Amino acid sequence: MENKSHAFWAGLFTIVLLVAIAVAAFLFNVDRSVRVPYDLIARTNVTGLYTDAAVRYRGLDVGKVQSIKFDRDHPGQILIRILVDTHAPITHSTFGSLGFQGVTGIAFIQLDDNGRDTSPLPSSVKDVAQLPMRPGLLDQLQQRGDVLLRKLEKVTDDVNNLLSPEMIAQVQSTAASLQKAADGIATLSQQMGPVAGKLPGTIDQLDRTLASTNQLITGLNRPDGPFETNLNKVGTAAQQAGDALTSMNGSLQELSSRVGYDTLPRVNSLAEDVRSAARSVDRAADMFSTSPRSVLFGAPAAAPGPGEAGFTWPAARTTK
Repeated sequence: MENKSHAFWAGLFTIVLLVAIAVAAFLFNVDRSVRVPYDLIARTNVTGLYTDAAVRYRGLDVGKVQSIKFDRDHPGQILIRILVDTHAPITHSTFGSLGFQGVTGIAFIQLDDNGRDTSPLPSSVKDVAQLPMRPGLLDQLQQRGDVLLRKLEKVTDDVNNLLSPEMIAQVQSTAASLQKAADGIATLSQQMGPVAGKLPGTIDQLDRTLASTNQLITGLNRPDGPFETNLNKVGTAAQQAGDALTSMNGSLQELSSRVGYDTLPRVNSLAEDVRSAARSVDRAADMFSTSPRSVLFGAPAAAPGPGEAGFTWPAARTTK
């Protein structure tokens, strides 16, 4: 009887303990956070994404994936229903993309915001807001794979052309030309050896020439040097010539004043006398030609004018 009682209490204790562990696990694992549904519109592959996958906003866990299904209204489009915490800053410019956890291939939803429209995007169970799904890194690589392959093919063709027999022959010809140029440089270096040996003597001679030139310039710059002496002589001669020109200019000015104030008035008076004599001769010749007897009897008396004694008016002419 005691063994049965002991077994009963042991079994009851075990059952109560298991129930307590289950209740504690349920209470610790239950999600009490309030979340809002959003629909992600995906037009690309969602490989590796599954239900209950994590939803992260710039690396922080903000929710999980509720469902993944096809959009019946738009063939080829996938609707991803996510549940996001209410404290997550979902705005009109928020978008989602597919991220991967390391090399495991397990995907998750990565939310981000470009900041173009920071106004909050409301959502509810009755009116679920939609967010765009942009291609992830693998999708971008897949989209650009064709371009990369074409570029790789072009590079391969260029390498094949570079390794063609014609290009190899051209490279060999270029190498031969470079070898000839190197041989020419070596020959030129050998020929320049004697010239380089003469350079020290030439430089010494150039130094002596420069020293002589410097000495000549120093001698020319001295105040008592021949250059300064000759310049002083030339200046003295020029000054004397200037004095002579000044004296000659004074003489010419004096001669000009005498001619202007003494000789010219006399010449003008002589010319006036000559003109008077010429007029007298003209009158005498005119009188002789008009009345030759005036030479013997003298000049006739002048006719009386109006108001003088013996003046008579000439007779009037009659017209027929």
